[in-house]
Amino acid sequence: MTDGSSPPATPLAAAQPNTGGDGEVSRAPRLEALLAGFSALAAELDGQPEALLTLLRRLEELHRTIQDGPFRASLPADRNQLFDLLQNLERSGGWPYIPRLQLRTFMDLLQREEPTATVVVATSPSDDTPLAA
Repeated sequence: MTDGSSPPATPLAAAQPNTGGDGEVSRAPRLEALLAGFSALAAELDGQPEALLTLLRRLEELHRTIQDGPFRASLPADRNQLFDLLQNLERSGGWPYIPRLQLRTFMDLLQREEPTATVVVATSPSDDTPLAA
């Protein structure tokens, strides 16, 4: 934001630092700054659904890249360590999932909107040619 105010509170900005592993606390301020940047960008794009959709797609792409790359590669091979990781995952809120707005939900939301204008098409009595209303 250019006016110096902080961005509105969002789930991105509300992420809490994880103190579980080596170096995670030292990375927490950097992560918070990045998340605040995404929140500020989302606030700047308010009212621009195409741009916000692009942002959401890029965040989902990043999520998948991290999940399928570094995260999967860093999973412990030892059964006990994997069990500990899964227990920690459950205690800390579960798997980070990025839900998608389903097309059906989107259509339902559109149908709830009141029409802003009604288009009236009249036909000529002689040749059934549409006339502009």
